[in-house]
Amino acid sequence: MSPKKILVVDDEQKIVDVVKAYLEKAGYEVHTAYNGTDAVKLFEKISPALIVLDLMLPDISGEDICKMLRKKSRVPIIMLTAKVDEKTVLEGFNIGADDYVTKPFSPKQLVARVIAHLRRTEEEAIPLSNILSFNNGDLVLNVIKHEVRKNGITVNLTSSEYNILMTLVKYPQKTFTREELVNLALEEDFNGFDRIIDAHVKNLRQKIEDNSREPKYILTVYKVGYRFGGE
Repeated sequence: MSPKKILVVDDEQKIVDVVKAYLEKAGYEVHTAYNGTDAVKLFEKISPALIVLDLMLPDISGEDICKMLRKKSRVPIIMLTAKVDEKTVLEGFNIGADDYVTKPFSPKQLVARVIAHLRRTEEEAIPLSNILSFNNGDLVLNVIKHEVRKNGITVNLTSSEYNILMTLVKYPQKTFTREELVNLALEEDFNGFDRIIDAHVKNLRQKIEDNSREPKYILTVYKVGYRFGGE
């Protein structure tokens, strides 16, 4: 089996070199870019399994690149940033980032996050059925293809959004706290930013609900968390 391709984008060569070395040691094929323009071209050329993307680039911002890619791909995107405030992190998740790593960071920790995200994309979310249909076909999930369709139209979810949805679907009678969803669906420690789940849920509702303010699939349980409401 050929190694998975990882695209690393950062304008600091030292960071790129270190990340590349650690990822290659872990067995990945690493491609690099130092600006947004080259990153987009490389993405189209190599179809990477995951992207490590710096937030601040000299030509196109990491946020804008993330927005562009989310229009056509669910590839996991790990953002690198020197900004540590919760507002910046939540904004990143709102535009489709799957994870955040704050500079300076441990290369070993970054590799561990890459492995975790790629593992989740390979695993079948639930051992129930290949096709799951809810509310008379209004929402259809193809577990094998990791595809979600709303009213017959494919919905482009990020990896994190898909994992959250599958976690809720797998246990329809259970109400999950935000912390549980972080641990089960995202498998990450977000330093107490459990409200990140709220940002993902907001995006999910906008994509799969008829009215995101009156949801029927992703239900809020007051003072507890969320549960799945599809039938």
